[in-house]
Amino acid sequence: MNINLTLILQSIAMMVFVWFCMKFIWPPLTSALEERRKKIAEGLAASDRAEKALDEAKQQAEVLIGQARDQATEIIDQAGVRGNQIVSEAKDDAVGERQRQVRAAEADIQQAASQAREKLRSEVVSLSVKGAEKILGKEIDAGTHARLIDELVAGV
Repeated sequence: MNINLTLILQSIAMMVFVWFCMKFIWPPLTSALEERRKKIAEGLAASDRAEKALDEAKQQAEVLIGQARDQATEIIDQAGVRGNQIVSEAKDDAVGERQRQVRAAEADIQQAASQAREKLRSEVVSLSVKGAEKILGKEIDAGTHARLIDELVAGV
């Protein structure tokens, strides 16, 4: 064999091999590569969508957190106002109760003073009658004189 013949046979074998590869091996490889490229593209697109969704979720979370903080501040403010109202109402109730008790005590004092005056008046009448009896040395009608002394005391 000659180098030229070997070279031609090797070239033919190479062409058959290339034809065989292009006919039977290359299409499945290219389709597998294309399928893999599509999967990678879809994965990247899904990743981008997920990243956008994550950003939107973060923004919504920040908005919700801000709203929650505002609501918490409002609730705290309302609680403070309500607490002040409760304290004010309690003070007003306490002042009203104190005034009621003072009026009741004043009424009791006036009643006790009236009773003491009446008792003192009756004792003064009794002592006056006894004193007049001793001075005059005779019995005096206590009922008549008590009425006269009551009129006198009422006039004073």
